[in-house]
Amino acid sequence: MTHVEDVTGRMRPQQFHETAGLEDWRVLGEGACAYFRTGSLAASAGFVQAISELTGAGECPPDIDLRHEGLTVRLITVTQDYYGLTEQDAEMARQISAVARELGAVAAPSVVQTVQVTVDALVGRAVIPFWRALLGYEDRANSPEDLIDPQRRGAPFYFQQMDTQRPQRNRVHIDVWVPHDQAEARIAAAIAAGGRLVTDAHAPSHWVLADAEGNEACVGVAGWTGPEPGRP
Repeated sequence: MTHVEDVTGRMRPQQFHETAGLEDWRVLGEGACAYFRTGSLAASAGFVQAISELTGAGECPPDIDLRHEGLTVRLITVTQDYYGLTEQDAEMARQISAVARELGAVAAPSVVQTVQVTVDALVGRAVIPFWRALLGYEDRANSPEDLIDPQRRGAPFYFQQMDTQRPQRNRVHIDVWVPHDQAEARIAAAIAAGGRLVTDAHAPSHWVLADAEGNEACVGVAGWTGPEPGRP
């Protein structure tokens, strides 16, 4: 994750996806993510070591979640006024994919996802401090409606402005960010498992679903036409 003050070469999610050499990656709610199957803990550890030796890894350090069967890599640039992707992140993604090919690690773009908890609030400033303290989270860059884990482990929290009370609907729901080419399949699976479509009015940015008792969730895609999940 890059921590710089002068951000140049900013990239929108769709621009990132349209850039050659980034086919292993998908932009989700928290940056560009890729999953690589390695087959063993030793192979995963060796992959991480190779990533650490890449040119620019010190200036653009990725977040890496290592497991014995593979690893997830995330790239995002964070400053005081920017939370997103840059050309530097794109170059690092290319280099990591090249290392994966050399080591025989296989990319599986369809399995990456990030999860966000959205809280509907009438007065955000009255509830956000509670959650910030309870979770040990921090404000997201230039976005007072968002709280993020400074260690980048837990799901971010987004506080959505409500105009009126909604006693007949839940006020906390889950946003699931999936690759743009996996959204329809994920929605179909959720409906087949007993859910229902509440609205697709914001598609292809996000779809609102509900379980059998009406508890809601959004399936979202980053960077495409329309508002983002949790941001109607």
